[in-house]
Amino acid sequence: MHNWLAPDPVGLHAQARPEKLALVDLASGRRWTYRGLDRAIEQARAAIDTLGLGPGDRLASIARNSADLVIAQQACLRSGLIFTPLNWRLAAAEIDSILIDCTPALILVDGSSAGFAVPDGARLLDIAAFTARCENAAAGERGSPQDANRPCVLLYTSGTSGVPKGVILTPQTLFFTGVNFGVLGQVTSESVFLAESPFFHVIGLVTSVWPPLVQGGTVLVSSGFDPVVTNSRLADRALGITHYFCVPQMATALKDADGFQPENWSLAALFTGGAPNPPANIRWWLERGVAMVDGYGMTEAGTILGMPLDPALISNHAGAVGQAGPATAIRIVDAEGREVQDGTAGEIIVKGPHVTPGYWNRPEERDAAFTPDGWLRTGDIGLRDADGFVTVVDRRKDMFISGGENVYPVEIESVLAEHPAVLQVAVIGVPDPRWGEAGHAFVILSPGCEDAEGELRAHCEARLARFKVPKHFRIVTELPRTSTGKIRKNKLRESLSA
Repeated sequence: MHNWLAPDPVGLHAQARPEKLALVDLASGRRWTYRGLDRAIEQARAAIDTLGLGPGDRLASIARNSADLVIAQQACLRSGLIFTPLNWRLAAAEIDSILIDCTPALILVDGSSAGFAVPDGARLLDIAAFTARCENAAAGERGSPQDANRPCVLLYTSGTSGVPKGVILTPQTLFFTGVNFGVLGQVTSESVFLAESPFFHVIGLVTSVWPPLVQGGTVLVSSGFDPVVTNSRLADRALGITHYFCVPQMATALKDADGFQPENWSLAALFTGGAPNPPANIRWWLERGVAMVDGYGMTEAGTILGMPLDPALISNHAGAVGQAGPATAIRIVDAEGREVQDGTAGEIIVKGPHVTPGYWNRPEERDAAFTPDGWLRTGDIGLRDADGFVTVVDRRKDMFISGGENVYPVEIESVLAEHPAVLQVAVIGVPDPRWGEAGHAFVILSPGCEDAEGELRAHCEARLARFKVPKHFRIVTELPRTSTGKIRKNKLRESLSA
């Protein structure tokens, strides 16, 4: 592994284009030029030092998007800390387990989540108080550049075992995701990104922030998605938004909400991912003058594939997720790891400087995720056409995506199995008109128990994030199984179709 130094695009542009607008907090109206942002990051770094945090410590946040979190992440980058944004929509018990795993020294909160337990040794600080401390801090001398390969971000994602795992990102992985998307998405110093995807996701913290910062563009931070407000912002020529990410369900909400005026948008493209996007839907947007650009990525590797912005190519290859970024090598392989021919489905495996070095406290997960020669197994099945465009035809065996959020059925099954009325349970994802997919639970009740759907739903709601709670419950007397006792979820899907 090369001993590179961490890139610092803000520091570069503070000298190269000091008065260029770098960052805007849309909720408060605060604005920073690159010179001002560079100083704010240095003040935050000084404030963090006064709190007693040092290299390798974790600084967690449980808060909605704000420019303050961007500044905190950049300050961690310069200080050698590990920024760890948590999903504030998780249940308190889920947050507790993540905090136990990452053992943060400092937790920034804004009241979005409550009831979680503060681990021993951790300090809790309201983000407004943290911001005030930063603004009053005196920026000292700039520290030495950090190692580009050390951990600097942890993003938690549920593994196939249902146990959250922290994906390690480094300055190198952040920068090369910025490069990958910057080339695929035609990002320049004039680009303006609306950063609305939550910062506890890679699309929010990395893909919506690093490409514009690398090029000297502008980041507008939104605290969250509201289709009416977002429509207004996209049509506001004074904001001049050129790049916006969303899951397909959010795009549908935009077109169904008041103020939908795509003819007034300044977008180079509407970038989508995180859920299947039917070709008919992509062409619907093209007919209204909006290039809907599908892509493919994951927490472990940021941007991997992306469609070009050319409307003719998008139309001809609608449904594809594009071609590999310049820092990415991909292969499509069979079960034995042999490369398959174009037009044949196989697992997508990835290699490049944007790929995670592994998982926090989970060396066994790293061993399972990578081939012996260092290729990341995505677990997703794709095929490449003769023109080099890749289409994802299936996902991990049981995972489904609800409203852009990855949901692993085993996690839900484990929670339901704790209820005394549940004898056996299996959960699958089924199509849903609003969320793309939603959970459907098949439950065998314990002897003597009556229909308990309401009770089971309440049990899940108390222990899981809302997007993980099954939308449907079906009480059954048996579950189809293989000869070795494994539940045949394909048969459950067929029963619903029947």
